[in-house]
Amino acid sequence: MNPARRFLLLASLVAAAGGLLHGAQALQPPVPDQLDLKTSVGFAIENNFAIRQARERIRQQDGVLLEVSARRIPSVVAAGSVQGNSDVLSQSFPASDRFWNLSVTATQSLYSGGAVSSGVASARLGREAALLDLKSVIQDSILNVRVAFFRVLLAGEKIKVQEQNVTLLQSELKNATDRFDAGTASSFEKTRAEVALANARVPLITANNERRLAIEALRQQLGFTTNGPENLRRIPSFLGALEYRPTDIELSTALDTSRARRPELQRLEKLVEAGGSAVTAAQAALKPTLDLVGGWQLRKGASNSFGDSENGTYIGLQSRWNVFDGRATTARISQTRSGLEQSRLRLTEGQLAVEVQVRSAHSALQEARELAEASQKVVEQAQEALRLANVRYDAGTATQLDVLQTNVELTTARTNQIQAYYAFNVALAQLRAAMGLPDEFIAE
Repeated sequence: MNPARRFLLLASLVAAAGGLLHGAQALQPPVPDQLDLKTSVGFAIENNFAIRQARERIRQQDGVLLEVSARRIPSVVAAGSVQGNSDVLSQSFPASDRFWNLSVTATQSLYSGGAVSSGVASARLGREAALLDLKSVIQDSILNVRVAFFRVLLAGEKIKVQEQNVTLLQSELKNATDRFDAGTASSFEKTRAEVALANARVPLITANNERRLAIEALRQQLGFTTNGPENLRRIPSFLGALEYRPTDIELSTALDTSRARRPELQRLEKLVEAGGSAVTAAQAALKPTLDLVGGWQLRKGASNSFGDSENGTYIGLQSRWNVFDGRATTARISQTRSGLEQSRLRLTEGQLAVEVQVRSAHSALQEARELAEASQKVVEQAQEALRLANVRYDAGTATQLDVLQTNVELTTARTNQIQAYYAFNVALAQLRAAMGLPDEFIAE
C-alpha cells in the first residue's frame, strides 16, 4: 500500500473511532511521506471541523423530527401516589390512615387543527435543509482545501524559480571572477555580480517561508493536528503540479447550472417551505383539539379497610379550545408570517448573490486563461533573450548589466507564469463551486 493510501486509511479509522476532541490528546495518523490532492480531499471530508459540525447539525435535526413525530402516536403515562393521613383525617373522608393509587393512561391525538402534521412537515423540511447545508459546507471546505493545496504547490514553484535565479547568478559570479582573475574584467563587475547574488537570496528566503505558511493553512483546512513530537517537523512531499489546460465554460451554462444545483439555494427553498408549515402550526392554536383518553386505575385506602381495593378501566374524549388568550396566538401567527417573508427575501437575496458569484468567477477564469496563455510566450522570449545576452557578452558586444537585467526579466516571467497557472486553477475550482458542481474526487 502506497503512503498516500495508508494515510487516508489511517485517517478514516481515526474518524470512525470518534475523531478529534478539542483540548484533548487524540490519535492521529503520522505525517505521510507523500501527499496528493485526492488524498487531501478524502482526509478533509472525514476530519474538517466545519464538515463535522454540519454532520452534528443533521443529528440535531433528527432529534427534532423524532420529537415532533412522537405526537402522532399514543402517549402512555404511568402515575402513582401514596398518602398517610393523621388521626383527624382518618376519621373523615377518605376513612383510612393510608391511601394510594396507581394509574396508567394512554392518550391519542385525534384532531389538533393541523398542528401535528404541519409540525412534522416543518421538522422534515428542517432536516432536508440540514442535509443541503452539509452538502454546501462540504463543497466550500473542499474548495478551501484545493486552494490551500494549490497555494502549497505555488510556493514550491516559486522556490524552484528563485533557486534557478540563484544558480544563474552564481554562474555569472563565477564568470565575472574568472574574467577578473584573467584581467579582462574590472572589480566593479565582480562586485556587482556578488551584490546581485546576495539580493537574489532574499526572495528565496521569502519563498521558503511562504511555503511553510501555506502548509500550515492546508493543515488547518484538513483538520489534521500533529500533537506528537514525531510529527513536529515532518513535511510530506507534495505531489502534483500547477498545470494550464485550456477550459471554456459558457456564462449562460454556468448561470443555469448554478440555479439548479447550488445547495445553498435549495436549502433556502426548503426553509421557505418550512416557514409555511410553521404558519399553519401557529394558526392551529386557534382551533380546538380532541384527544382519545383511556386507561386503568387501582386505588387502595378509599374505605375503612386499607386492604380493600378498587380498580377498573376507563375511556373517554378530551377536548381543549383556547377561546381567548389575550391575542397571544395572533401575535405568534404574525411572527411566523414575518419569518416566512424573511425566508423568501433571503432566497431572493441568495439567488442574486449566486448570480454575482458565478459572473465574478467566470470573469476571473477568463482573465486567468488570458494571463496563462500570455505568460507562456513571455517565458520563451525571456529565455531566448538571456541566451542572446550571454552570447553578446562573450563576444564583447553587451555589458554585464545587460546579462543581469535579462536574468531578472526571466525570473519575473517565470514567476508571472506560475502565478498565472495558480490563478487559473483557483479560478476554475471557484467557478465549478459557484455552479454547484461536485468535486471531481467526490461521488454524488
